[in-house]
Amino acid sequence: MSKELRIGMIGYGFMGRAHSNAYKRLNDFFPVEHRPVLKAVCGRNTEKAAAFARNWGYERVETDWRAIVSAKDIDVVDIGTPNDTHFDIAIEAARHGKMVLCEKPLAMNVQQAEEMTRAVEMAGVPNMVWFNYRRVPAIALAKQIIDEGRIGKSFHYRATYLQDWTISPDVPQGGAALWRLDVNAAGSGVTGDLLAHSIDTAMWLNGPIKRVTAMTKTFVTERVHAVTGEVAPVGIDDACMFLAEFANGSMGTFESTRYARGRKNFNTFEMNGEAGSVYFDLEEPEYLQFFEYQQQQSGKKVESHLTGWRKIHTTNSEHPYMNRYWVPGTCIGYEHTFLNALADFVMGIESGSPTQPDFRSALQTQKVCDAVIEAAKKGAWVETGAE
Repeated sequence: MSKELRIGMIGYGFMGRAHSNAYKRLNDFFPVEHRPVLKAVCGRNTEKAAAFARNWGYERVETDWRAIVSAKDIDVVDIGTPNDTHFDIAIEAARHGKMVLCEKPLAMNVQQAEEMTRAVEMAGVPNMVWFNYRRVPAIALAKQIIDEGRIGKSFHYRATYLQDWTISPDVPQGGAALWRLDVNAAGSGVTGDLLAHSIDTAMWLNGPIKRVTAMTKTFVTERVHAVTGEVAPVGIDDACMFLAEFANGSMGTFESTRYARGRKNFNTFEMNGEAGSVYFDLEEPEYLQFFEYQQQQSGKKVESHLTGWRKIHTTNSEHPYMNRYWVPGTCIGYEHTFLNALADFVMGIESGSPTQPDFRSALQTQKVCDAVIEAAKKGAWVETGAE
């Protein structure tokens, strides 16, 4: 008999939908003991929250998140709300002994992230941050290739994350739909929203980022606030570029913007090592490109006479996660990255081996994000303190 995993979802927006879909499909694809039960969803707008609950099958609606974190029939508190709310909800959820899942970035700043990490660790509750791109099969395969030593000593890591949806000065800031443009709700702009993903992936693949120097830019400095209707200064960064030095001595370049006309969610990385390279592009998520300079022959690594980039179609059953889905040659999508993440979390609960990234891992990403913002203000190199 399956064990119930009773879910309290806080937030009914984009991430609320993505997470809810994962809960509903988990047992269809992964043979885990636990079965998610959608108990409650919380939102400030009762009508919209009720419509969300009816659509996804939640049993009840709450308008105060405190009712979720204190409820006796909730096992997991899932935080899918704007960044400025993560801290209070996570602290209280841990205090009530709930498992805590949190959207990225973990917090508004390092101080909050440290307190949140202490809270879940002191409470001993399972926790995870939804850095879902780790669960793209091609990216997980890149991790496998790197861990197998096929890249060798790392020299370079470069990442881009480009969008174009805020170019018009008529786009307002704030409110339920555009809180990412309001510094009081988001904490930062592309650094926390987009580069947090790039940083998490980079440190997962290439180790800690030791120090950074950065430049940020706000192209539209004033926007109408969606709530007040008044023109207000824009406090977030529209674009960010930074240089990084990794603890292993390799160099990194990172670029993110919401002003790259024609780019909707262009997320790429390339890693170059002594023995090979990997390249990934989210616009072709089913592919990983791999360049192998050396091959194993007669127990020795020798220069290959067949060098060249391979475009690996990561849909075979031996590729990460793909044995749970379709036949080779058929692709999975964005929504499956959340399903894969949830499956890893639940399997971690059942095996006693917690999944990553947990709050402590996300704290390291927060340290780099804060260092990037500080470096941009100072115009100097800043140590991250990331581990």
